[in-house]
Amino acid sequence: MTTSRSDGTTGPPPAGAGGQEEPRTLGRRRFLGYVLAAPTLTAAAELGPATGAHAAVPAADGPASGIPSPEITELVDLNDVMTAAALPTSGLITVEVNQDGTVSFALPRAEVGQGITTSTAMLIAEELSVPVDRVRVTLADARPELLFNQLTGGSNTTFSTYTPIRVAAAVARGRLLRAAAAAWGTDVTGLALKDGTVTGPGGRSAGIGALSARAASTRTRQVAVDLKPREEFTVIGRPHTRVDALAAVTGRKTFTMDLKVPGALPTMVCRPPTINGRVGSVANLDEVRGMPGVTDVVVISTGVAVRARTFGRCVDAVRALRVDWRPGTAAGKSDASVLRTLRAAEIPLGPPPLTPHVEGSFTFHFRSNSALEPNCAIADVRPDRAEVWASLKAPIVAKEAIAARLGLPLNAVTVHVTEGGGSFGRKLFHDAALEAVEVSRRTGKPVKLMWHRADDSRQGRTHPMAVSRARIAYLGDTVLGYRQRHTSVATDLGHGLGEIFTALAARLPVGDIGFSETFFQLSQSMPYDFGVHSRLLSETDKSFNTGSMRNVYSPDVTCARELLVDRVAERMGRDPYRFRHDFLRDDRARAALDKVAEVGQWGRTMPEGTAQGIAFHSEYHSVSAVLVEIDCRPETVNRPVRDGVAGPRVTRAVLAVDAGLAVNPRGLEAQMMGCVMDGIALALTSSLHLRDGYFLEASWDNYFYTRQWNTPPELDIVVMPPSTGKPGGAGELGVAASMAAVACAHGRATGTMPTVFPINHGTLSFEPKPTVPPVPASPVDGLDHVR
Repeated sequence: MTTSRSDGTTGPPPAGAGGQEEPRTLGRRRFLGYVLAAPTLTAAAELGPATGAHAAVPAADGPASGIPSPEITELVDLNDVMTAAALPTSGLITVEVNQDGTVSFALPRAEVGQGITTSTAMLIAEELSVPVDRVRVTLADARPELLFNQLTGGSNTTFSTYTPIRVAAAVARGRLLRAAAAAWGTDVTGLALKDGTVTGPGGRSAGIGALSARAASTRTRQVAVDLKPREEFTVIGRPHTRVDALAAVTGRKTFTMDLKVPGALPTMVCRPPTINGRVGSVANLDEVRGMPGVTDVVVISTGVAVRARTFGRCVDAVRALRVDWRPGTAAGKSDASVLRTLRAAEIPLGPPPLTPHVEGSFTFHFRSNSALEPNCAIADVRPDRAEVWASLKAPIVAKEAIAARLGLPLNAVTVHVTEGGGSFGRKLFHDAALEAVEVSRRTGKPVKLMWHRADDSRQGRTHPMAVSRARIAYLGDTVLGYRQRHTSVATDLGHGLGEIFTALAARLPVGDIGFSETFFQLSQSMPYDFGVHSRLLSETDKSFNTGSMRNVYSPDVTCARELLVDRVAERMGRDPYRFRHDFLRDDRARAALDKVAEVGQWGRTMPEGTAQGIAFHSEYHSVSAVLVEIDCRPETVNRPVRDGVAGPRVTRAVLAVDAGLAVNPRGLEAQMMGCVMDGIALALTSSLHLRDGYFLEASWDNYFYTRQWNTPPELDIVVMPPSTGKPGGAGELGVAASMAAVACAHGRATGTMPTVFPINHGTLSFEPKPTVPPVPASPVDGLDHVR
């Protein structure tokens, strides 16, 4: 059960009409924008740093037992930095009113199932007073001129585009009203725009499509607009079904592999048995080239590529190849050896304090960044140009890298951003696009390249293995200080801030740890008044293909912290919920925590072997609290599951989220449902096992993301009332608190604090598939799996 709570003429129109063309002093809701020279009405925003900044929420006074803890993210966090970087090019994002009465907007972000096309359409519909279903949101091609404004990540899309999109739509609204006033010889104050139609005195009316050409400008000009006040919102803040929901459930959504690019035939790659291995030699190239349906077989930098009439023929050819492989970058490495490397690289916590303290060391194993949609791309490379289609969250970097790889000028490369079936941070990287480009250039033909599921598990991006050591010092009822040292296999942040310069800086021998440390400090927060606190990151070992899995460092860091919070509460004889409530420094934080305790009936009597857990996490001007109930009784943990470990089961989860102003509460609710499932997976079942330089998992059948047997029958998502005037970051917000709550519940149910995650990592419940050939044989009969 899932529930949710919750013409080129000018002349200034009067204030409030949305189109003052003589800019005056800007107020709290007054912004500058542009009417662009175009055949039909096209409008854009112009924003300075002050208008894009997110208002800081004053911290409430902490309880007497808390010592104030200065926190950098209350001044500026990663989301603020990304938003500030995007501001200078916000004016290049345009809203266009079409003559058929629809409104077009090319979103410079990637839709990967998170619902940003819907929330974006709602922003435009609100300011332009048109029905949401008449707003057409597409994904913009890679546009290098947007610089830092085309990176999808860090829960930043709605946060950074909220004002620019509204300003552009408000400019268009003002122009439409002025065009109607000019056509009817009346004053603009007597006009109204609603549901895409302008109405005026004498029963006059005109659709926005009919006014679009008249409202257009022959030259670009600056205008001032007033945005709607919140009390007049009729779209923003109201639950809205996804604009692409019907297409998704009927199979009509178009992903990369659905595109029909002339001549682009299926292509797959025979990959090495170890991570990042290389081709030594191929014994039977000519033989495989002669197989039915095969058109091309070429050696590339990452393996041997096969182009064929169907993907089935590709699989047959890949399995037939006899390749002599050279060792990869992680040759001989295992979970145990990587763990030893991490321990050796730990930054010391320092000598134990003289006061009482609790301390813990936690291990987090490798986890896959694979999305449900296989990694894929289409490429058509010609001698003088290249065209690529892929779901890319950093398309500018991809375009620049492709141009450099091919030796072509940037304007000779076109990169189309397609919708993606999930990401987990995977689509921040463009390795499939680079492979497709390489194969297309080598063969001289267009290719439709798709990774096999086993490819992404074994050679794809992973969330790095990490250890986190933390300590809380206290005296009586007062927490004196908190320290945490997080040590991780290096996280590849080579996408930078979405363009080539920061991408290169993130890969420099010296710059990488500085880049990572900055990312770490600006994405983590200390929500409690725990006195003097410090957190430091150490990274080591670049042997692996890592990436920014959803919520990046936060799940591990928060899980370690919240487990120790439970321990210090126990030492003080305090209830875990009340302890958190008393030490949280912010009213919004306490309200969210109180809500999950209320809805989840914190403290209710439960059978032995079951327990509740509660946790809190804040980031990017948003807060989340989670309460879960877990069943760790033997009959639950040991119930039989084919090729899997049943383990404990989360039987109930309650998540309360305060994201400031939720543009689409229904979309936010869906995001938080996914966060809960992510958190359960990270705490209980989801990991990769490293042995002899390769991962044993080879698909979703043996990579145990949250399955039905671990999914809570009761799930409540509570969207808190709006608490600020703007959206906060929310895309990843609920993952860390969910993981931590499950871990805390497990500790309370078993009486032992868990220190290794996922908790079921130590049990290998499947027979690993061979690495040669790299693509496992397809099942021939599934009847033996039917129960």
